[in-house]
Amino acid sequence: MILSAILCIQVCTAAWIPREEGLSRASNLARCVWHPRGALQRAESTMLAFFLFFTLLVFLVPFTLAPGQVTDLSGRVGNIDNGDQLASMNPLAAAIYWLGDANCHQIAERSFFLNGNQMPFCARDVSIFAGLVIGSALALFAIPRPNLWLVMLGFVPIALDGGAQIMLDYQSSNLLRAITGLLAGFCVAMLLHLFATKTFRKSDLAQPSPDDL
Repeated sequence: MILSAILCIQVCTAAWIPREEGLSRASNLARCVWHPRGALQRAESTMLAFFLFFTLLVFLVPFTLAPGQVTDLSGRVGNIDNGDQLASMNPLAAAIYWLGDANCHQIAERSFFLNGNQMPFCARDVSIFAGLVIGSALALFAIPRPNLWLVMLGFVPIALDGGAQIMLDYQSSNLLRAITGLLAGFCVAMLLHLFATKTFRKSDLAQPSPDDL
């Protein structure tokens, strides 16, 4: 599934590089593959496919369980608190919920529910994953180079909302957690795009062209 998604994205994004006059579609596709921007697109396509695949799994696995099977996974980050519930799940759901158990507090009140089941990650984390997908897609297809300072400003809301919960007698809402998480995930994708663009730009002169092969 991942390889199919990567292949589809690669074929679609080949058209993003301007077609040179006199080149056939096949030649233009070969130029895209060996063009430095083509290398960047391959890397970002792979990243997008991974984020999309994982996020879809996070949303899918609650539907592979019986309705109401998972209602409270509240625990602590870094601990496996729900081993008994994991043991009753199918292997796919158990793997995704294990990742959530190990890396997220999974507090029920701070989580979304699908099919009557608590999702493997909290509302903020799920939204971060969704933001990564949206940001990666926009970076690949629409945003050539975002402004670094604007990207960094995008982390302020999640820092304020999450920090206030830790330091003050304040409880956010799942809607606010989702909004700040979505924005943070989007900004992480933009930072990855900036890093990848800078990395591949350094190798522009080292990239061979089809005529050199």
